[in-house]
Amino acid sequence: MQTTTLTTPDGPFSVVVAAVPDGALPTGEPREQVLAAGWTDDVGSLLALVHPTLRPSAVGQETKPTGLLAEAADAVRAYYDGDHGAPGRVPVLQASGPYRTHAWDVLREVKAGERLTYSEYAVRTGRPAAVRAAAGACAMNAAALFVPCHRILRTDGTLGGFRYGLPIKESLLAREAPLPK
Repeated sequence: MQTTTLTTPDGPFSVVVAAVPDGALPTGEPREQVLAAGWTDDVGSLLALVHPTLRPSAVGQETKPTGLLAEAADAVRAYYDGDHGAPGRVPVLQASGPYRTHAWDVLREVKAGERLTYSEYAVRTGRPAAVRAAAGACAMNAAALFVPCHRILRTDGTLGGFRYGLPIKESLLAREAPLPK
């Protein structure tokens, strides 16, 4: 397992990358994956979000980013420099039941600048009546920014919740807002 914490305009942002167990990925997928990320310098709190089947057994020291961790760190920097799609190009692995796992994949398809309501998000997952389950996928997302749950809003257009606080969610949405023509 490798971790790093970056300084961002929204505060410290940590990333956890690990080689995943044999058989956990389809053939051809990179063995290293982002398992967790978020606006905290408490790596232990991020590890607690990782599904037990994927959770590394030991917390290592923060290291100089290499391999996928360096790629993930570069993607976070690129995001804050204006390439809002960069985190979506980094491989992520989360585990849960079939619906939630699928819902996280669908979240990765929500583009920067696009905002969906929880109802619209449920429709995109193929289960329009699963609004609460869709909201649960956002709430249980361990890989913030790489899986952009901040782009999902309440039906009335208000922000709703966000694990790292509404000021960060608001900042991310403002950063991604299309520039006026």
